[in-house]
Amino acid sequence: MGYNVLIVDDSSVVRKVLIKTFGMTDIEVNTFHQASNGKEALELLKSNWVDLVFLDINMPVMNGMEFMKQLKSDPQIADTPVVVVSTEGSKERIDELYASGIKAFLRKPTTPESLVDTIVKVLGEIKHER
Repeated sequence: MGYNVLIVDDSSVVRKVLIKTFGMTDIEVNTFHQASNGKEALELLKSNWVDLVFLDINMPVMNGMEFMKQLKSDPQIADTPVVVVSTEGSKERIDELYASGIKAFLRKPTTPESLVDTIVKVLGEIKHER
């Protein structure tokens, strides 16, 4: 059984690239859920089991910071681990994101190695396909 992963980014190309990057690793993924903004992501989280969220910061409708506030205010999904994947990366912004409850930050574009390292850091031992 693999992980259920939610990728939240307003760019469908970025979502596809992240899925392709997962494919270059031996991480077993059961389901990829996708959302183009934070509001869609919250709706998906309320009706689907998700092990890990990959979140962009700058999106229309509901951005990453607003998503984190809503996520943390809902006891049913507040413990869902979130990794921000963004081109934006000032120290102040990253500090603000960690303060909001994210577990890790990856800079776009990410590599398969950094993806695996981050998942191990966030979830512990990962499920590998064998």
